[in-house]
Amino acid sequence: MTAQVIDGKAFAARVREQVAAHVARLREENGIQPGLAVVLVGEDPASQVYVRNKGTQTHDAGMASFEHKLPADTSETDLLALVRALNADPAVHGILVQLPLPKHLNAELIINTIDPAKDVDGFHISNVGLLGTGQKSMVPCTPLGCLMMLRDHHGSLAGMNAVVVGRSNIVGKPMAQLLLGDSCTVTIAHSRTRDLAAVCRGADILVAAVGRAEMITGDMVKPGATVIDVGINRIERDGKIRLVGDVDYASAAAVAGAITPVPGGVGPMTIACLLANTLTACCRANGLPEPEGLTA
Repeated sequence: MTAQVIDGKAFAARVREQVAAHVARLREENGIQPGLAVVLVGEDPASQVYVRNKGTQTHDAGMASFEHKLPADTSETDLLALVRALNADPAVHGILVQLPLPKHLNAELIINTIDPAKDVDGFHISNVGLLGTGQKSMVPCTPLGCLMMLRDHHGSLAGMNAVVVGRSNIVGKPMAQLLLGDSCTVTIAHSRTRDLAAVCRGADILVAAVGRAEMITGDMVKPGATVIDVGINRIERDGKIRLVGDVDYASAAAVAGAITPVPGGVGPMTIACLLANTLTACCRANGLPEPEGLTA
């Protein structure tokens, strides 16, 4: 068996096209332009590239982009003041504070100061609670992207056995909640799970989000299962630095029915879903119907 490759890059392009079409209608019919504000503190190189990509894709979707680049020694008082100003700005529908923040800043305090309705990362404690109780919320971008790809591949997920390997607040826990919301039977596994391989082999849907390079091997995959690899790990191989996932792609692809590659799988969906969340936040703020197919 050779697994079908789930092309996240192509899927993300389709999501961005949907977002752009909806934004164009909003601007034409309602005179409304969704706006995304991104706050970057410090000069972390990876964060700078990520923020630049977000700005480009925001513009390409027809949205307003507000970038705030602050020095690494910005005080917590000043950063909180900026967040509160963005909360009050009607042109801003989504606010994202790029993580990680410098160590002298309390990330939890900053995130929970964002207006939950504008929290397009889905990290505010109110959104976490709403998602956990099955209510309408802003959903973290990476798990939302995974869910979109699973729905596209399978249609209904009802009744499927799903195993999420990883229990982070950013991916593992919200991913499990989203799968529960789609009527899967869900198991969260982690580093202390007994006989992890056996647990994984019971999965019709296996989501790997542990941050350990190639931890999930082919002998841990149920034949025909769908494998979603959230991991992005840099390793040295053959004298070169390479990007690999949390799944050993070659051995898993020989067993699985479908699999996401790394790179080019889940990664491109994260910014696409950030745009989708900003559009959703704008529609909710203006009492307009939410975009179909772009929410949980």
